[in-house]
Amino acid sequence: MDVRSFQLADYRPVTELLENVLTEQCYEQTMEAFARQLSWDSELVLVAADGDEIVGIIIGTIDNGRGYYYRLAVHPNYQRQGIGKKLIGSLRGRFEGRNVSKILVTADEHNEPILSLYESLGYAATDFFRSFQKLSIVTG
Repeated sequence: MDVRSFQLADYRPVTELLENVLTEQCYEQTMEAFARQLSWDSELVLVAADGDEIVGIIIGTIDNGRGYYYRLAVHPNYQRQGIGKKLIGSLRGRFEGRNVSKILVTADEHNEPILSLYESLGYAATDFFRSFQKLSIVTG
């Protein structure tokens, strides 16, 4: 399993993965944030590839010096195999390399089911960012 930065050739398989894994409302919100993040800083969008197949994605952002895990999706056939943890760890490394002041998990109604995954990695309730406002997606 290879975790790497998103590449333009990944666009179609990533959108198909997101459409397959996310609810319709979550997909629409995620695609907006995905497009914004790609225009600002594509190095914070990571994919997990099994050979030529994209099986996971994590979208992160940095806003006001804080790193945020925004959306994580893993293909159903590959869930519970450590791919989500590997994506989270890889993005954490990117955040640490940028010297963010704090790393937070965006906790919206769509992420609630996987907050326990973040907790298993040592994140606490104080690390969950609950907001109904969209992040400005400003790198820094």
